[in-house]
Amino acid sequence: MEEIIKIKETCLYIKDLEAARDFYHNKLGLEVIHYDRGRHVFFRAGSSVLLCFNPDDSKYKDSPPPHYAEGNQHYAFEVSRENYETVKEKIKALNIEIIDKLVWKSGQESFYFNDHEGNVLEFVPEGVWG
Repeated sequence: MEEIIKIKETCLYIKDLEAARDFYHNKLGLEVIHYDRGRHVFFRAGSSVLLCFNPDDSKYKDSPPPHYAEGNQHYAFEVSRENYETVKEKIKALNIEIIDKLVWKSGQESFYFNDHEGNVLEFVPEGVWG
């Protein structure tokens, strides 16, 4: 559909929402939009929203429709090319292990790390996909 502008929300399923709030807010600096203990915590990530749902709650909902996932999930944060190396150094300074790096066809590098539950997160420089 040509009308689609972007993906507005990305969702992770995380059982320990307190640890999620600590990791995403206190370490990565994402603003907490909404927190409902035991159910979900939502964060602002630039112009997008990161939704963290407790799968034990969200898979039994009536509305919105039930949803959940298991295992390591993945998504990427985009940063400006100018800030990419700075962000990588900040992640290292937080004692967050960089578990992989890739060089894409564009010649740009991205790097991967885990959150507190093993989800695979990535930072990519702006324009990595052209």
